[in-house]
Amino acid sequence: MSPAVAMRAPARWSAFLLVLVLVLPGCGLLKRSDNDPAKTPDDGTQVMKTEEAAKEASDKKEGTSATGQRAAFTVEVRGPNPAREYLETHLDLQRYRKLDDLAVPELSRLMAAAEPNARGLLGTLGYFTPTLTLELQDTPGGRDADHAIVVTVEPGPLTTVGEVQLDFDGAIASDNPDASRRRAAMQRAWSLKSGATFTQADWDAAKTNATRTLTQRRYPLGRIADSRAQVDADRSIADLGVRFDSGAAYRFGQLQIRGAQRYSAVNGVRIAQLPTGEEYDQQKLLDTQARLAASGFYESVFLTLDTDGTDPMNVPVIAQVREAPYQKLVFGVGYTTDSGPRVSIDHIHNKIPLLDWRAVSRLSLDSKTQSIGTSLSGLLDERSWRWFGSGLLQREESGSFDVTSASVRYGRSKSTDHIDRSYFAQYDYAKSSGTDAPPPASTVSANWGWTGRYFDNNTRPRRGQGLQLEVGLGTTLLGGYYPYNRTVARWLGFVPLYQVRAGDGPDTQARRARLQLRAEGGAVVANNAAQIPATQLFLTGGDTTVRGFGYRKIGASYVNDTTVAGRYLAVGSMELQHPVVWNGALTEFEAVAFVDAGAVADRASDFENKVGAGAGMRWYSPVGLVQADVAHGFGEGGISVHIRLGFTF
Repeated sequence: MSPAVAMRAPARWSAFLLVLVLVLPGCGLLKRSDNDPAKTPDDGTQVMKTEEAAKEASDKKEGTSATGQRAAFTVEVRGPNPAREYLETHLDLQRYRKLDDLAVPELSRLMAAAEPNARGLLGTLGYFTPTLTLELQDTPGGRDADHAIVVTVEPGPLTTVGEVQLDFDGAIASDNPDASRRRAAMQRAWSLKSGATFTQADWDAAKTNATRTLTQRRYPLGRIADSRAQVDADRSIADLGVRFDSGAAYRFGQLQIRGAQRYSAVNGVRIAQLPTGEEYDQQKLLDTQARLAASGFYESVFLTLDTDGTDPMNVPVIAQVREAPYQKLVFGVGYTTDSGPRVSIDHIHNKIPLLDWRAVSRLSLDSKTQSIGTSLSGLLDERSWRWFGSGLLQREESGSFDVTSASVRYGRSKSTDHIDRSYFAQYDYAKSSGTDAPPPASTVSANWGWTGRYFDNNTRPRRGQGLQLEVGLGTTLLGGYYPYNRTVARWLGFVPLYQVRAGDGPDTQARRARLQLRAEGGAVVANNAAQIPATQLFLTGGDTTVRGFGYRKIGASYVNDTTVAGRYLAVGSMELQHPVVWNGALTEFEAVAFVDAGAVADRASDFENKVGAGAGMRWYSPVGLVQADVAHGFGEGGISVHIRLGFTF
């Protein structure tokens, strides 16, 4: 090997090592802390070893500084709770604990500032006459620091609320009866009453809740003009005063929709059903927003009052919307104990060419029912009525037979806050398959429907009632022309019972147990020879009817003891719903016990009641009401589990 070659080899290795040193840290393969200077080995490279990284994490956990040295001091608070825990969490001293360069004079200055800080913190808890002692103790050789600041607290008596005075300015201060009632209601609803413990959190909450109450109706610009809490530390009493300025009383003006391009703004206004001319009500404004959002025409809706320079008695409401696309596909999966797993595909067209109607088409498949159908709905007129139409092809298990059916419907409907109305013409055809199956049948009918919902919450109710009525008059088309009448009535109501309480004193929670009562009846009145489609007759049994029996397995007796849909239906249910207390607090769960009964027959005199009973749980979850029951069906039934999500009426 020549001398030149012998010298170049070490040079290459040196260059290679230099590249490793410069490049690998930037690639994240070798790292060092910006806050902790890396150790410098003899060869000049900067490498933080695994052991040193572990020691840094351990030092932080034990309270030592980021440089590996111990912190200047530790903080220990002695005294009763909740004062002790509150000071441990919020004392400003805690922010300086990990500094490693504080001398004793600086610690003394921090301690001098800590006393008023601690008194202020204790005042937020209602302790205005505490006794505080701060000591600086040396801890040479201690594990965490060389010094410890010990704060000893005797919080003293709690301050209670003395006199409470609420004053009013603005329209609410007038002499009209409604303003007087609102003032009296706010006085009654004031949460921090005389004799209660005074804390900063309760004081803030009381003012916030009162302002919310003020602005919920008539006075959207209401505010607190002035508030004061005068604390007499010697007597441990706080006198409170709040002055509310309601501003003007407002009434709804016209709704203006902004951002509408694809869809008619006039139709949007009619969908919204804003109560123009009525006094401002926050809940009615939210209901208006919900109707627009649920219409399917808009992806987002935001409502505001245009109070700038407008007449308070006719204030415009601005709806800023982002419109939904013309078409979309929605894929769904689900499961019920009635029919097992289900898959569905929905196609939504928000503006059919030429008609400008909205169409929703659905394909749905589960173990018992397969269907395809479409529903069309027109634009609302000035009285909030709309034309609608629908068509459905379906195959389902119906008693002991499989039924293939078709129906077409056309009519008008109207929906308001609590009431749905409709009237329509309908054609029905049904054909049963199987041994000794009933003959095919078809009818045409004129129908009227009415549904009233008066629940506290339409998706997770605890109070109220609902009633539904359907009446139809028609004639059969196969096997002779026989007139018939079909009537169905459903009712569901909640009856409040005893109160279930949890907690003690001011933190006591209470919720009523209740009875849920349900009744359903139906009748098809026609000549015995009339052939009525099975889809117009009645079957019962399953999750929402008679638990303990299979889905639609209760019907009228037919040839060879088979079961078919019958002409008369009667169902009743009683369910006790008891709120569940866990760890001393009310939960969103309820335990239930129930009894269901139902019967179907071709003559009312032939009713044979089927009875099911059992127990279960209800969970008012963030996504809706979850219901789970275990039921025993007496006689021909058995033990069955019933699970369902949501509530509909």
